[in-house]
Amino acid sequence: MPLSFAVPTPLEYFAMLVQGDTGFPLLEAAASIAQDEHPELDVQQVLGDVDHLLARLRRRLAPDAAALERLRVLNQFFFADLGFGGNVNNYYDPENSYLHAVLRTRRGIPITLGVLWLELAQGIGLQARGVAFPGHFMVKALLPKGQVLIDPFSGQSLSREDLAERLAPFRPGLGRDGADEVPLGLYLQAAQPREIVARMLRNLKDLHRAHQDWPRLIAVQDRLIVLLPEAWGEWRDRGLAHAECGHTAQAVDDLETYLARVEDGLDIEAIAERVSSLRSARS
Repeated sequence: MPLSFAVPTPLEYFAMLVQGDTGFPLLEAAASIAQDEHPELDVQQVLGDVDHLLARLRRRLAPDAAALERLRVLNQFFFADLGFGGNVNNYYDPENSYLHAVLRTRRGIPITLGVLWLELAQGIGLQARGVAFPGHFMVKALLPKGQVLIDPFSGQSLSREDLAERLAPFRPGLGRDGADEVPLGLYLQAAQPREIVARMLRNLKDLHRAHQDWPRLIAVQDRLIVLLPEAWGEWRDRGLAHAECGHTAQAVDDLETYLARVEDGLDIEAIAERVSSLRSARS
């Protein structure tokens, strides 16, 4: 008998990619997010397109180029020659969260631009990491004499003063002696690949929720729960989206999972009441 192989669904494919943290395929997992909106997308083609850019970049570098020179050539190639930059005119377009679209238009948001920059940086031997800076994803390169923080939206290298200014709106109120201030360095720690993908998904989550696009929101929530199965708030949010779509059974299941796992949430009573009303409507 001829062998037959079931093609995984986009969610099953994503689940296979993110099942472990060792060797987490950041670029592939990030690219696959777009398959909910573009099911025909060939993720391997996206990876191939990035490999092509990396090959072009490597031809510009001497084998013994120092780290600082590699960083300079990378930034010239990525931001100046290829023209990657922030989508200033349409920042909230969901397409900015899809890597294949960013590769095509050369416009995106900080995190998608950052993921592409990181892939190229690591491909030329730089020690580069993402930084989950409040409100704006950053990237950094670790050099022999220190680290360089870069805003992938603009290509700008940021000084400590620049970073402190950007951080000011997010910092807790300071005591009179400044003792309550959180050190800047704590905001500059490397983000793990799983955290980066979660942040990408939560950007889409915010967009779909703002537009009350519940079916698209549920698709994003499905991925978040696969990625972070113990982030119980994501179960709650998927349940609420299911309720908006009239999917009563799924809504009750998700909301009850949340209630069973979270004992001290501020919304426990409200969610319990919502479950009760959903059950009443179903009976």
